[in-house]
Amino acid sequence: MFKNILIPTDGSKLSAKAIKSGLAYAKSIKAQVTGCYVLGPFQPYYFGDYIPPDMPTPKEFERHARESGEKHLAKMEALARAAGVKYSGQVVKADTPYAGIISAAKKGRCDLIFMASHGRRGLSGLLLGSETNKVLTHSKIPVLVYR
Repeated sequence: MFKNILIPTDGSKLSAKAIKSGLAYAKSIKAQVTGCYVLGPFQPYYFGDYIPPDMPTPKEFERHARESGEKHLAKMEALARAAGVKYSGQVVKADTPYAGIISAAKKGRCDLIFMASHGRRGLSGLLLGSETNKVLTHSKIPVLVYR
C-alpha cells in the first residue's frame, strides 16, 4: 500500500479539511505524511505608470510567503503529531502550484498525493482549470482528491 503521502496546503478551509482527512487515512494505513506549501513567483502589480507605494519587493514577497507557508505547515505538523503520524514538511518554490506539488512528491519519494479539490465549475473551470486538475493531468504519481 502507500507508505508516504504528500498533502499540499494553500491555507484554505477546504485544504484544512483535506489535511485532517489525509492524516486519518495515513494513520489507518500506517503511512507517513509529507506536507507541502508552494511558493509562487513574485508578480508585481502596477497600473500604467503608477506603482503602488505598498508593493513589496521580490525579497519581501518571498519572505512573507515563506513565513505563511511555514505557519500552515506547522499547523499540519501539530495535527500529525496529535494523530501519531510521522511527518515532514517542505516549502517549495515553483512557477506554478501544480508543478511544485508534483516536484515535492517526487523529491520526497511520495507514492500518493492527497489533495483538496477547489472545484471551479462552468466557464471558469473550463478556461482556468484548477491546480488539482493540473496535478491529475501531469502527475505520474497516483492522486486521491478530497471533495
